[in-house]
Amino acid sequence: MKSYQKLTATQPAACWVEEEGAAPLPTGRGKLAPWWVGSGLLVVAVLLSTITVWVLRQVSGGWLRATPPPKCLLVPESHRFDCYPERHVVVTQELCESRGCCFIQTSPPAEGKQGVPWCFYPPDFPSYTLESLNQTALGMVGLLVRREKAYYPRDIEKLRLDVEFETDTRLHIKITDAANPRYEVPLDVPRVKKRAENPIYSLNISWDPFGALLQRKATGAVLLNTTVAPLIFADQFLQISTSLPSKFLYGLGEHRGSFLHSLDWNTLTLWARDVSPTESFNLYGAHPFYLLMEEGGDAHGVFLLNSNAMEVALQPAPGLTWRTIGGVLDFYIFLGPDPNMVIQQYQQVIGFPAMPPLWALGFHLCRWGYGSSNETWQTVRAMRNYQIPQDAQWNDIDYMDGYRDFTLDSQKFASLPSLVQDLHKHGQHYVMILDPGISSTSPHGSYWPFDEGLRRGLFLNTTQGQPLIGQVWPGFTAFPDFSNPDTHQWWLENLKNFYAHMPFDGLWIDMNEPSNFMDGSEDGCPPGDLDSPPYTPAVLGDSLSAKTVCASAKQKASVHYNLHNLYGLMEAKATASALIQIRGKRPFVISRSTFPSQGRYSGHWLGDNRSQWKDMYYSIPGLLSFSLFGIPLVGADICGFSGSTSEELCTRWMQLGAFYPFARNHNTQNEKAQDPTAFSPAARTAMKDVLLTRYSLLPFLYTLFHRAHLRGDTVARPLFFEFPRDVATWELDRQFLWGRSLLVTPVLEPGVDSVTGYVPRGTWYDFYTGSSVNSSGEMLKMSAPLEHLNLHIREGSVLPTQKPGTTTEVTRGNPLRLIVALSSHATTWGDLFWDDGESLDTFEQGNYSYVVFNVTQNIFTSTVLHASAEATKVTIGTLSIFGVQKPPSKVLLNGQEKPFSYLDNQVLTVSDLGISLSRGFSVQWL
Repeated sequence: MKSYQKLTATQPAACWVEEEGAAPLPTGRGKLAPWWVGSGLLVVAVLLSTITVWVLRQVSGGWLRATPPPKCLLVPESHRFDCYPERHVVVTQELCESRGCCFIQTSPPAEGKQGVPWCFYPPDFPSYTLESLNQTALGMVGLLVRREKAYYPRDIEKLRLDVEFETDTRLHIKITDAANPRYEVPLDVPRVKKRAENPIYSLNISWDPFGALLQRKATGAVLLNTTVAPLIFADQFLQISTSLPSKFLYGLGEHRGSFLHSLDWNTLTLWARDVSPTESFNLYGAHPFYLLMEEGGDAHGVFLLNSNAMEVALQPAPGLTWRTIGGVLDFYIFLGPDPNMVIQQYQQVIGFPAMPPLWALGFHLCRWGYGSSNETWQTVRAMRNYQIPQDAQWNDIDYMDGYRDFTLDSQKFASLPSLVQDLHKHGQHYVMILDPGISSTSPHGSYWPFDEGLRRGLFLNTTQGQPLIGQVWPGFTAFPDFSNPDTHQWWLENLKNFYAHMPFDGLWIDMNEPSNFMDGSEDGCPPGDLDSPPYTPAVLGDSLSAKTVCASAKQKASVHYNLHNLYGLMEAKATASALIQIRGKRPFVISRSTFPSQGRYSGHWLGDNRSQWKDMYYSIPGLLSFSLFGIPLVGADICGFSGSTSEELCTRWMQLGAFYPFARNHNTQNEKAQDPTAFSPAARTAMKDVLLTRYSLLPFLYTLFHRAHLRGDTVARPLFFEFPRDVATWELDRQFLWGRSLLVTPVLEPGVDSVTGYVPRGTWYDFYTGSSVNSSGEMLKMSAPLEHLNLHIREGSVLPTQKPGTTTEVTRGNPLRLIVALSSHATTWGDLFWDDGESLDTFEQGNYSYVVFNVTQNIFTSTVLHASAEATKVTIGTLSIFGVQKPPSKVLLNGQEKPFSYLDNQVLTVSDLGISLSRGFSVQWL
């Protein structure tokens, strides 16, 4: 907040301009904004406390230091915005004051923590001034001028401000060089044609210093206030700060940690990096988007469309600083007001996720170190022998000849084509790994992928125009430039050639940060501002080229400095396109590196985790974060990738993993097997049972993915998305929902036979028995023996389920069972999307069925809103109704009496319905 600025006698009051239609600013001297008035007394108290503590510190030290200027003492610790963010520099008073900033030493932070910055901006630090502001058809355009240079080279003196009121719930603010074009992310975003008519927000602009203040009209909450610290816009250092209306902030991936971020001087770095998930490290993907819960339960989101290396500094004011080293400041703000709506609005900009094939939602099995195709085949046969559900078998890099893409080890994996044929015969699928690094050391003429890529000039080049050579699994490698459309064609041709010998069904694209076992290249990286910029964000390894390629590498669209975070996205786009052209069906791609809009092309797994209990827990915040990022097809390596799992850990993890949207068990080489067949009969049975439960829920899960594809709903969902007014849900990340209806409460620690979970207010039903649980919104202890996963259905829901089989192909032919969870006070409803499970664009072309289920009083109705031939191939066999408070005397199906059963726990079951899904029907109980 900027309250301390208003207290500075030497500083002129900010001049504000109101956006047309904005809520009026408060009247009075200097037009003090409401966010200042409410906190003025608090700031004075903090100020007096700060000065007193500071004086005592000086005296207790036995000597009196030079007193900082009064303007510096005015700034409360929590509101000190860092003026010297460089790491590995001991910030002295001399260094700090050379930048024109305040220097006050505070107690050193705990190890691993950042703490209060010693060097911070004074209230009068020079910023930009708004010189002009004019109305446009969509909003406003302005000119910003900086009259005093800041401290990074190549300050940009004049900036262009574009404000577009795109929709009633979406605001677009862009700041860029007024005179020269700059790199911008090549992402297709919607272009609006008219200004929003009734925005639920108001925007006020401060002229001097320039700043934006965004408020929610309904509550007056200040969502953004960028006058809290100066705007800096140099060629390779762009920084803008804002106050936040609360401390409940989520998103900003990819990182490992709790779902709710700490604002205790916490810096999150966004720069794609190959490293095992570790707290505080920048990981595989970059997602500059956050969602914030406001007091009262409203929510908003902010997206910075920028692909350069960046860091986001959070502080307890609460406040946030965006710090990036290239591109432009291109912000989209989404006003919700419901958190679900925020994510839908975000995906209206970045694109809705693709509809996955049904088989992608089955169980996947993989490991690095099968050793041979025969060993892989033995695992598949063992799974079949125990009748454990499995839809896809994967191979890691073992299958390749010398770890080279598009090759097959003709000795150890000679029977792989036969295995793939066998999988297909059993209604199963095959997925293989591909890495982007292309071996560069094969004799000329012996390895077409490299020879042809070289001939066409499709690899990343050095500043000297030669292919940049790094090192990955096959040894020395070149890296395809997926920003070049010609590379997409070359990629397609390689895949086509390989598919002719081994007809794979999906692709796993790994190592695409891109990963490099060297720093930069075999020759290092050249000197210059791209590889050694004036400011390097807090990336792991302290260098942009650490375990990746040189930032100065040349690509078709720009330099790698700008495109690094897009590498995985561009490869995923090329891969999905190739699969569509080769197979003519929905593509299945799982990528390690991701960027906004990736959900349109691929899913994601959470990387090389470890077989540890804490890793299992951390997978839940990972799932929920990628739900925010518009990538619903997400999961972690079940039972852990590295290290050795235990039977108990793997059983619990299989239970949790059965409810990952993307469910794959995967582990590393030289560790014991961890597929379900490798364990004792009791553990194996528990794993089989929970997979059968997943398969029974496939119609429900598939429908959730349809809603994600159609409108941007989340699949794995935080509890607060459904209960945003319940503050107790805001920090929960050990449970999650499927859609709005199914609550998953896994066991996440060893040696227990119960689990405590939060049950939001209302009636919930045990998924397995239908028994009810009435909660006032409280933590409840639940029985959880090793073979049991707690699942609860929310009142007012209808879940379409199905008799499970061992593959999705078998399951989809079985009768449906509809589970109705009655509510005494809310509408009970559900829906089902049904198609052939694999064809492209079935919804867009009308080749689908859509059925809605409702309960009014004591009548259940199934209404077919859209029908296709596929729906005639499946029947509804059973209707189970939870919460029928008294035994009915009779049940009528379309007016005709029907046998039924009724249990003491108030579960009514009507069996042997035998009704085609394509027909509507009603069931009444009297």
